Amino acid sequence: MIHSPVRLVDECERRALALLRQNLGPDGVLACTPGPAALARHYTSVFGRDAAMCALGMVASGEADLVSGACAGLVTLARHQAPSGEIPKFVDPATGEADFWYVGCADATAWWLLAVHFFDRHAPGSSLGESLGAEIRRAIAWLQAQQHPRWGLVRQNEASDWADIMPRSGFVLYTNALWYAVKARYALPGLEATAAHAALLFDPYADDAAAHRRIRLLRDYARGDEARPWRSFVDFAARGDEGDVLGNVLAGLFGLMPAPVAREVVDALRAAGVAAPGPVRVVLSPLDEGHPRWRAYMDRHGQNRPHQYHNGGVWPFAGALWALLLDRVGLPGPAREALAGVAALCAREDWGFCEWFHGETGAAAGMRGQSWNAALYVLARRVLDGGLRLGVSDGTSG
Repeated sequence: MIHSPVRLVDECERRALALLRQNLGPDGVLACTPGPAALARHYTSVFGRDAAMCALGMVASGEADLVSGACAGLVTLARHQAPSGEIPKFVDPATGEADFWYVGCADATAWWLLAVHFFDRHAPGSSLGESLGAEIRRAIAWLQAQQHPRWGLVRQNEASDWADIMPRSGFVLYTNALWYAVKARYALPGLEATAAHAALLFDPYADDAAAHRRIRLLRDYARGDEARPWRSFVDFAARGDEGDVLGNVLAGLFGLMPAPVAREVVDALRAAGVAAPGPVRVVLSPLDEGHPRWRAYMDRHGQNRPHQYHNGGVWPFAGALWALLLDRVGLPGPAREALAGVAALCAREDWGFCEWFHGETGAAAGMRGQSWNAALYVLARRVLDGGLRLGVSDGTSG
């Protein structure tokens, strides 16, 4: 049993690197450690969002085998890119099948683009972006095709991002935080429009006057409880006011929110106890069966009940991003505490690196050996220790 927080943080990094090596195959890093349950749910695949997010931590580690593995995963995803430019939800290395989900996979393409850019900035001598130039152009074109031509915000189907059994659709905060980051890194046009219209929709009580009449109408739908944080989504005659923690964290981390707003949101999330029973619960106010936006699919596998899974569960990878945001808004002490909290979660179940934890009881759930929990822990540790300095174009510090 490790009692010292310092020893816990050190041990977690050692275990995280070992887990990433264990989960690494010739086609890239798998979503989690192989086993019967993981195989049945396709977790023994190279996932678009997972492998891209893992690439950030694997490159940050500086370990040659992990850097090479990160590259392999990004190339595997590029090799199975749809003709339209969309990056798949996952690629099954055993069969070569590329899966694109039921209604699309809105975020995998953005995460892939961010990971390729990060790879070239932080892997010495890399020219990955140059070798994947055609795939990058197609991926950007696909995201631009999802964009509203006036507002610079991407639109998506319901349940088509990482929270794929949550009823979010239309203009989704999480996905648009990623889109803003892609625009910033690839110097795409319309960055200011994306930020301005995101503030108008997701923060509908802001003072800015909406010039376009359709924005004004959507803002009317988005209004409700005036409290922070930003809305999880805004759609025609619908809004998400459940408190999407991950979407707000990424919006603050990637600069979609102005810095003073990001600090306000952080303060509101801390006041709401977002880091209990561990960093962090990904929804503040889970939806239940009596909620008008409850969907039958949320009960699939008995998984998305209140305080579970995407509907208010605690996810360690999101906790690592939360630690980075705390540091970005000028709270290094709480950032360190959050990192130690993530390490404590990863240590549960004999260093199980469990997928998620119940948002009330803290009970471990989901798959063991989750790669993105390990990788984003490594990323956060390296940044907070000062071994990796991230600039504005990486979206995690200013």
